[in-house]
Amino acid sequence: MTRAVLSLGSNLGDRFGYLRTAVDGFKDVLVAASSVYETKPWGVFSQDDFLNAVLIVRSDEIDEWGWLARAQELERQVERIRGIRWGPRKLDVDVVVVDGVLSDHPDLTLPHPGAHRRSTLLVPWRDVEPDAVLPGHGPISGLQAGMSTDDVTLRSDLVLHTIDETVSDNG
Repeated sequence: MTRAVLSLGSNLGDRFGYLRTAVDGFKDVLVAASSVYETKPWGVFSQDDFLNAVLIVRSDEIDEWGWLARAQELERQVERIRGIRWGPRKLDVDVVVVDGVLSDHPDLTLPHPGAHRRSTLLVPWRDVEPDAVLPGHGPISGLQAGMSTDDVTLRSDLVLHTIDETVSDNG
């Protein structure tokens, strides 16, 4: 069995709709979905704000490459265009961590590089796993405590997943 942490982001078009597309694409393996947060852009600042969230997924049949393939397929479905690094996007689905897997492959680095520096990831992740540990960096609560979260705003009006949508085999 593999369990993964996935980071979702969107800052073009129907941002919330694109996040819902990702949740729907993982609903058969979904364990938990974080709250939705509005965040300032990271890396390239002259672009619209993002909506971000984190999913926890689990499957007996999917390895790290399978999680990556599913993420990229969802990005293709919404016709994501890969342009400027850290630039605007309809949907970004990153594989952040796969339990028990470290990788320095150029196509899949695990844990995701830079994860320890991004409040846009750590805040929503802490929503669903307050005691989570980022391999090589320590508890995410400690990482988050050492950074500003002024650029991360809870969007309580946007709910990605409710408890009655949970697939019982995944929790």
